[in-house]
Amino acid sequence: MALEIERRFLVRGEGWRQHSLWSQPLVQGYLPGSAQGMTLRVRRGGAGEAWLTLKFPGEGIARHEFEYAIPEADAEPLLDRCTAVLSKCRHGLNLPGGEWVLDVFEGPNSPLVIAEVELEQADQAIEIPAWCVQEITGLASFSNAALSAEPFAHWPLPEQERWRACLSG
Repeated sequence: MALEIERRFLVRGEGWRQHSLWSQPLVQGYLPGSAQGMTLRVRRGGAGEAWLTLKFPGEGIARHEFEYAIPEADAEPLLDRCTAVLSKCRHGLNLPGGEWVLDVFEGPNSPLVIAEVELEQADQAIEIPAWCVQEITGLASFSNAALSAEPFAHWPLPEQERWRACLSG
């Protein structure tokens, strides 16, 4: 069974850009999941790539994840059936300690920038860059599924202001 172990961080500033190796625009949507917490995601990349991903709850920061490449022609009708969709630009980062990516959210989830690192084990030590200003691992409102259903721009104003203060320093 595939296991995803990741930590997530809010990002401030542009310091991450010097570590960017590649970027890819992504559109991802969510189909209705299950009462047991399964998430079903459809993702389309900018290079004619598309994936279907199933995620199931695990323990702690680990989740069970299964991801499959699908034809881009199949992604479009699936995205049309999604209950929630978001867009972002993903950057692959050259940092030690795991597989780092960074998402720059667009539209109603702007100005959020979130870095995440996939780990081999939950207690793995990593060096957290200074531009990762707040760990959000486990905060459900910052999951991509939650941000697609309830974008940052639709959060209550006091909650937006709280997080914007973190982002602006």
